[in-house]
Amino acid sequence: MSKPVINIADIELQPRPPAYAATGPAAERYDARMGMVGMMLGAQKLGYNITAVPPGKCAFPLHSHQSNEEMIFVLEGAGEVCIGEAVYPIHQGDFVSMLAGGRDAAHQVINTGSVELKYLAVSTRISPEICEYPTTGKFAVFAEAPAGKDGKPGFFRFVGRAEQSADYWEGE
Repeated sequence: MSKPVINIADIELQPRPPAYAATGPAAERYDARMGMVGMMLGAQKLGYNITAVPPGKCAFPLHSHQSNEEMIFVLEGAGEVCIGEAVYPIHQGDFVSMLAGGRDAAHQVINTGSVELKYLAVSTRISPEICEYPTTGKFAVFAEAPAGKDGKPGFFRFVGRAEQSADYWEGE
């Protein structure tokens, strides 16, 4: 295990990996830099990161988690958090709870300020996870797998829509 302590000043925020970077028209609404603190410290049951969102942008689309609970703590800046139908202003020093659930638990952080919005995000890491995106009708399945022969953990991700579902016995 690496050293279990890191100072926030030593966390370098990076653009998202290309597989998770917003492209096309979505790039006009979504952007974030992240420092994956939990991974740096070898966390196993909690995920945590520092996320920085530019003015006028969101880090992620409106979504809900079926399994995992999230919390953010606003470090700098201001914005809004949408949870279900409600919209709450947020600013430095605020804690925000985002529970697992369906459409009523769907949430999104938006930087409505004029400077970067920076927050600590903490979540459980229950796998597999199903996320729903009520605005677009999509869902995503995420699953972590044990490390392979190369020592790197496996990961499965599928994004789709319910109407695209195949019959269980199709092709068998």
